[in-house]
Amino acid sequence: MFMSPDQNTTPDPRWTAVIARDSSADGRFVFAVRTTGIYCRPSCSSRRARPENVAFFASPDEAEAAGFRPCLRCHPRGLSAAQANDALVAEACRIIENAEDIPDIAALADKIGLSRFHFHREFKARTGMTPAAYARARRAERFRAALTETESVTEAVQAAGYGSTSRVYEDAAQVLGMRPSDYRRGGRDAVIRYAVAPSALGMVLVAATKTGLCAISLGDEAQPLVQELRARFPKAELAEGAADFAQIVRRVVAFVEAPGTGLDLPLDIRGTAFQRRVWQALQDLRAGETVSYAELAARLGEPRAVRAVAGACAANTLAVAIPCHRVLRSDGSISGYRWGVPRKRELLRRETEG
Repeated sequence: MFMSPDQNTTPDPRWTAVIARDSSADGRFVFAVRTTGIYCRPSCSSRRARPENVAFFASPDEAEAAGFRPCLRCHPRGLSAAQANDALVAEACRIIENAEDIPDIAALADKIGLSRFHFHREFKARTGMTPAAYARARRAERFRAALTETESVTEAVQAAGYGSTSRVYEDAAQVLGMRPSDYRRGGRDAVIRYAVAPSALGMVLVAATKTGLCAISLGDEAQPLVQELRARFPKAELAEGAADFAQIVRRVVAFVEAPGTGLDLPLDIRGTAFQRRVWQALQDLRAGETVSYAELAARLGEPRAVRAVAGACAANTLAVAIPCHRVLRSDGSISGYRWGVPRKRELLRRETEG
């Protein structure tokens, strides 16, 4: 059993969570009220007890062993509202990912037991995307895979669940960064402009398609960065950027050196539906804000997907623009970084110190 709030001269963070009805503390402990004989989860909306009458326990089992009964309002042995919504959104993601066509959003909301408005709000809060946007990303993922496995673009269109070929070509720039036929040929005939410039964090490679920036890479030397770009796009035409591209490069280098300033340039983001969810959640972080892999997985409604989240961070090819440097280990220490731990540490320092 933990001490009651008045038994310690230092304010107990558990009491602070109870006062704030902090749902993020649910599952970490329960608190019991001696005058009622009832124990609750931290987010319980019942009338606040006097601190001298409160005791803390690590689990419901400990509270009940001490003679307290579970609250009938907050059901401390069950899922909290936030946890229940996490599970519902995760289930909705699974339904979308396994559906051949984009499901009707109203029908999907009804299936998981939420109103359409509430479902839309909870889904976006946890994934960073609307249900419709997530479904489109999943369909695009299937389309990219089908283009490499089928005999024609038409077959890939049908396999991915698109209603018509014309719709595919309307969305091709966002989905593929190039025409479907070019993507199917491995990027052949696609033109990618690039340049390498020095910065305070080493050399910076900037590459872009017609859609937007497709690569921002950091390194010690220019040649390995260019070789990596060629390996990613073996059949594309890589062209060194002309004078007009130099201005874009200068903006990217300035952003890398001062990541808190933001980057107002379009991105050509390519990845699986899950990777795009992770990357969007990273982009939603404020400059200087950090999260752990576990916290990021929880925000996505996939608390068990910690390794998948780490994999998505490792797959990021747009350094700083998709700020995977803001993800730390659960103990707050700095973990690995595609472009080197020293650069990750320096980026975080620059964000926090301005």
